[in-house]
Amino acid sequence: MSRIVLAYSGGLDTSILLKRLILEGHEVVAMTADLGESDHPQIELEAVRAKALALGALDAVLIDARERFVESFVTPALHANALYEGLYPLSASLSRPLIAALLVETAHAYDAGAVAHGCTGKGNDQVRIELGVRALAPHLTVRAPLREQPMSRTDAIAFAREQNVPITHTLEKPYSIDANLWGRSIEAGILEDPWSAPPEDAFAWTAAPADRPSAAEDVVIAFDAGKPSIDGTGGAGMIAALNRIAGAHGVGRIDLIEDRVIGIKSREVYEAPAATVLVAAHKALERLALSRDELRFKASADQRYAELAYDGLWYSPLRDALDAFNAVTAQRVTGEVRMRLHHATAVATGVRSPFALYDEGLATYGKADAFDHAAADGFIRCYGLPLDRLAALRSVAVPS
Repeated sequence: MSRIVLAYSGGLDTSILLKRLILEGHEVVAMTADLGESDHPQIELEAVRAKALALGALDAVLIDARERFVESFVTPALHANALYEGLYPLSASLSRPLIAALLVETAHAYDAGAVAHGCTGKGNDQVRIELGVRALAPHLTVRAPLREQPMSRTDAIAFAREQNVPITHTLEKPYSIDANLWGRSIEAGILEDPWSAPPEDAFAWTAAPADRPSAAEDVVIAFDAGKPSIDGTGGAGMIAALNRIAGAHGVGRIDLIEDRVIGIKSREVYEAPAATVLVAAHKALERLALSRDELRFKASADQRYAELAYDGLWYSPLRDALDAFNAVTAQRVTGEVRMRLHHATAVATGVRSPFALYDEGLATYGKADAFDHAAADGFIRCYGLPLDRLAALRSVAVPS
């Protein structure tokens, strides 16, 4: 018998794994992290804990990691405008290195020699969690039972019924759901066919088109050195509130044919209302406050940041270095952005900052124009010197 800490959500996969590990003869500590996936966390998490104990867990640990998730993972990613393949705000990706850290900390607390997760052999999360554990505690063994003995969704449901494991999945609605403050991921079932439009029963955070308000709603987001708040409230509470506000307008639905870490493509559907709004607002404020060279470099650095997070390399020196760069630029990302929410869109309609590089006197075409138009002639002459030389060379006959 060995002692294993299992990352436990209370869903189909991890409930089956808990039972399977116990049947193998192991002592299992179920570790559940509250990352803000529920509006009623205390009620639902206590139910998850009770379920784990009823299934035979040695103990069931509940960890409120919401503010740690926002401060140490979401905020750095927001500073990097992190969108994988230009669309996905990395909700699940950002939670996995935190879950790895919590597994390691719980293993130390319970003197366990191994940790386990419910990821499959062709998913991204196995990479993220296992690389995280290796970076933080390479002496721990990592078990991946669904990779060791893969189970189809049908077989998993059948096993759960045989072992009296309570589940909510059905063959008619077999979605695999993962959620936290930064977004909700929906997989499996009809969503595996990229030609099929996602049915409305797959969504939970974003209103259907018929249920969205006809009138637009404005939300003013304040940033202080890159950290957002609404009406003085920041952190997990602000993100949860913005999920509700933007979700009511249908903002944040993402349907993506995504390149997974291990090389295959998969169809992924996400809901990320708050993340969609905050990344758009952050970008708008950066465009006002950062220089052209900073923005050009940052665009490529931000893309690389998203790839590192997605690929499971959160605990890497390059990510640390990019965080250091972003910490410098974030000092001037201070101000306010007015976001208009309407019919699944979130658009910046106003932006202001004490660090704005925009000068109305230079930009205006009105009477207050302070730009020296005559200076443009000399600029164009100097800027075009290479073109003059190239034109002269083209007129020279090339020897045969």
